Amino acid sequence: MTETTGKYADFEGLRERAVALRREGLSRRQIRDRLHVDNNDILNRLLQGEPAPEWTKRPNAKDDLRAKARELRLQGMTYDRIQVELGCSKSSISLWVRDLPKPERSRSTIEQARLAGRMRWDHELAVRDTERQRTKSAARKETATMSDRELFFAGIALYWAEGSKDKTYDRRENVTFINSDPDVIAVYLAWLDLLDVSRDRLAYRVMIHETADVPAAESYWADLVGIDVSALRKTTLKKHNPKTVRKNVGDSYRGCLVIRVAKGATLYRRIEGWWSGIAAGATSRLMSGDRPGRVEA
Repeated sequence: MTETTGKYADFEGLRERAVALRREGLSRRQIRDRLHVDNNDILNRLLQGEPAPEWTKRPNAKDDLRAKARELRLQGMTYDRIQVELGCSKSSISLWVRDLPKPERSRSTIEQARLAGRMRWDHELAVRDTERQRTKSAARKETATMSDRELFFAGIALYWAEGSKDKTYDRRENVTFINSDPDVIAVYLAWLDLLDVSRDRLAYRVMIHETADVPAAESYWADLVGIDVSALRKTTLKKHNPKTVRKNVGDSYRGCLVIRVAKGATLYRRIEGWWSGIAAGATSRLMSGDRPGRVEA
C-alpha cells in the first residue's frame, strides 16, 4: 500500500464529507484545506460529478460571443459573415458552431459572393485606371508643346499613314486625307497651316453609314473645322449590311471627315519626297546601329 493510498484509506467516508462541503457551497481550496487533501487527483475523485458553486465560476468574456455565434449560424450565416458581425476569428467560430448543421448556400448568399467579387474587381480596375491616367498625363506633358519642325515631321508621318497615295498603276497625285478622330483632324489642319495651305483650298466631305444620324454628324464636323454646314460637299453614305454587327453606332458615331486640297499635285509630290527622306534616314540609323538620344518608352 502506498503512502497516498494509506492516507486516504477511508475513501468513501472522505468522499461523503467532501460532497457535503461542496453542497454547502465551499470552493475546492476550502474543501482541500478542511479535509487536508493535498493531492489534486484525489480531490478530483472526491468531487467527481458535483458541480461547482456559482460564486466560484469565473466569468468568461467569450461566452456571449459564443452564444451569439451559434445564434447567427442557426440563422444560416457563413463563417465570413459571422466574423464580420462579431469581429472574432474564424478558428474560434469553427470551434463554437462545428456541431451545428452547415447552412445551405442560398441564392442570396451566392449573389452576395458575386457582388463581393465584383466590388473587389471594381476596386482593382479603379487602381489600374488611376495609374493609367497618371502615365498618360506625364506623357502628355512631354509633347504638349511642339516646334514647327516637330509638327512638320508629325504631319508627314500622319499623312502617309492616313492620306491617299499615288500608285504606278493608278496615278493619284492628290492630297486627300480621311479620319474619324477629331484630334487627328486637328493635327492635320495645323500641319496644313504650317505648310501655308490656305483654307479656301480645302474641300470637306462627310463619309458615314446610312443608318446613322447624318445631319448631326455633318453639323459636328462643320463646327470642328469652322465652316457652315452648307459648305460641306455631298455626304457619302455607306450602305448598311444587315449581316454585319457594327460597334461604331450610337450618338458618338459621326463617321469620317474627308479633307481634299485643291490643286494638290505639287504638294503631294513634296509629301512623298519628305516621307521618302524620313524612311531613308530611319533605315540608315538601323543599318549603322547609331542610337543617340534615346527616349525612354
